[in-house]
Amino acid sequence: MKKNIAIIMGGYSSEVNISLKSGNVVYNHLDTEKYTPYRVHILKEKWVVLDDENTEYQIDKNDFSFVLGDKKITFDCVFNAIHGNPGENGMILSYLELLNIPHTSAPFYQMALTFNKRDTLSVVKEYGIKTAISVYLNKGDVINADEIIAKVGLPCFIKPNNAGSSYGISKAYTNEEVLQGIETAYKEDSSILIESFLNGTEVSVGVIQYKGAIKVLPITEIVSENDFFDYEAKYEGKSQEITPARISSEAKKRVEAVAEKVYKALNMRGFSRAEYIFVNDEPHFLEINTVPGMTLQSILPQQAAAAGISLFELFDNSIQMALK
Repeated sequence: MKKNIAIIMGGYSSEVNISLKSGNVVYNHLDTEKYTPYRVHILKEKWVVLDDENTEYQIDKNDFSFVLGDKKITFDCVFNAIHGNPGENGMILSYLELLNIPHTSAPFYQMALTFNKRDTLSVVKEYGIKTAISVYLNKGDVINADEIIAKVGLPCFIKPNNAGSSYGISKAYTNEEVLQGIETAYKEDSSILIESFLNGTEVSVGVIQYKGAIKVLPITEIVSENDFFDYEAKYEGKSQEITPARISSEAKKRVEAVAEKVYKALNMRGFSRAEYIFVNDEPHFLEINTVPGMTLQSILPQQAAAAGISLFELFDNSIQMALK
């Protein structure tokens, strides 16, 4: 029997369009002899299944099913391609777990934890993982730019605490830019993180479960044309992504070991892609992305290709791991 697979995409955040692209790539790269894939748009205004003519069928939220003709369709597994809220922060996964529907991501708590940059940093630091120096603010907190700069130095990065895809991130060189950056980050989230600037080679490391084991994929070096790896650099071609990274075999071993340690420390399952910066040859952890982009240009699919894993194999493996 073919398995019915719901590919959930869209979401409630600024990343909705990237998620739709990722979801469509997954839809076009599932083995239709094994699976019947369905595109499921999870949007603020509606949850719908789309057929090939883009006719919409309402999802019944009571059991995550829909009716096609006179037949009720339920799903054997959900492939999570929602970047940001509610896919990457675990919210929709807690709902699926209540319904006992397998999904391709880590359990909802792990997703919620890793979506919160401050909480992720507090966990990995306990395992001896090196990170930037950081300051945390909630909306309404008194802002003393001089105190922040005394702690993290300049330049520094200001980031929304719960947001992906480099939305709302800025790099500040002056007291005034710190205040502007805080204002920008608060537009995306009510809590923000201010981090010291780490000067060194930036790499992106994909770690997945593959055929029952943890697999570190070939490493990608990030060379941004912009001042840092921002939204434009990430999605609009303003960066070079070099796989495999131009780093020594010693540095490669070091970051692979750290990446595997982080994956285990955070109790991850499924896909992950984390960013590191080498400072004095030591990889410093920046953040982890648990629903990485799956477009043809995205980093994780590039890394899988470098490892000799096709998109068909990558997505098939993910569903098989979830069903087990």
